[in-house]
Amino acid sequence: MSKEGSVRAPRGVVLTYPNRHHEPQHERSVHAALAERLADLLGYHYGGDYRPGTVPGGHIYLVPSGTIVGSQEARELGLEAETDLFGGFVPHPFVQTKAITHPLVRSEADAPVGWSRDFCAQVRDSVLPGYSAFTRDNARDAGLRLLHEGPVRIKPVRATGGRGQVEIHDVAALDQALAELDERELETYGLVLESNLAQVTTFSVGQVQVGDQLASYYGTQCLTPDNNGQQVYGGSDLVVVSGDFDALLRCDLDEATRLAVEQARVYDRAARSCFRGLVASRRNYDIARGVDARGRACSGVLEQSWRIGGASGAEIAALQALRADPDRVVHAATRELYGESQAIPSDAEVLFRGEDSEIGFVTKCVVVRHGSA
Repeated sequence: MSKEGSVRAPRGVVLTYPNRHHEPQHERSVHAALAERLADLLGYHYGGDYRPGTVPGGHIYLVPSGTIVGSQEARELGLEAETDLFGGFVPHPFVQTKAITHPLVRSEADAPVGWSRDFCAQVRDSVLPGYSAFTRDNARDAGLRLLHEGPVRIKPVRATGGRGQVEIHDVAALDQALAELDERELETYGLVLESNLAQVTTFSVGQVQVGDQLASYYGTQCLTPDNNGQQVYGGSDLVVVSGDFDALLRCDLDEATRLAVEQARVYDRAARSCFRGLVASRRNYDIARGVDARGRACSGVLEQSWRIGGASGAEIAALQALRADPDRVVHAATRELYGESQAIPSDAEVLFRGEDSEIGFVTKCVVVRHGSA
């Protein structure tokens, strides 16, 4: 074939890597659709799921469904840097969870190998009042301390979308909630006990790197009723710019949003400095702003996500728009719509629409617009 008629071979392959214990079909479908878009950004081709023992030609770029845990697994997968995956890998199981957000109730309290007191000290002013615990006794002590200030929210650290959380108002309810905990889960991953807020707005602040592209964003999340009428995550509305968190802070932000970005930046820097072996190309932070039991306004990082998530459709779509014009400000949103009768926005790109065996009929889509920050 002549040079003019030749087709340039892709430089690598993007592979999805379903590595969680449970993989809902709708999420697997969305991850595959997003992996194809990542392949387009990188100039690679999409090769389906990762299969151990196969060695595709060129660079392998993984899209794990969950955070990779442990340096050994990362090495076996060929992961060394942010340019090797969309997501992240961490040195210990608890590091991927919201357990890292809060200090222990006492300096001598039980904690797993790799626990960082320095991290808790660095983020103290960027998180809500709360504690992390790895035994029932320590969790009870933490709950009693927090109850003196008002209601307490107990949060299983591996649950997503607010599932499994319990609001506690008295000691009896605290003891009941703690009695139902799985001891092994508690010892390995921990439990968060946090001051409960009212009138909450949840911000999303994050950063994504794909190849040589780096973008940062801020935005808010919304809730929607699922097919059972329960309020669940309904999507994110993001404002995305090229560059790091400093680029976001140069935007025209209101006071609450600026504080959320600054708190996320503090949390991100502390995680990178305190947890050796943490590598993440997708870094998303949820920040809650609300009112505590005494009527005081509070803002703080709730948790991190170093894996593909609900907002990733908007993140990747924004990267595609910024590749054409890095100076643009991109407004990108994801929507999760339950039921066949829900109207899809006319300018939306559908990532998944159909019946899921677990949650019923759902549509997941992305909308991209351009504008000013």
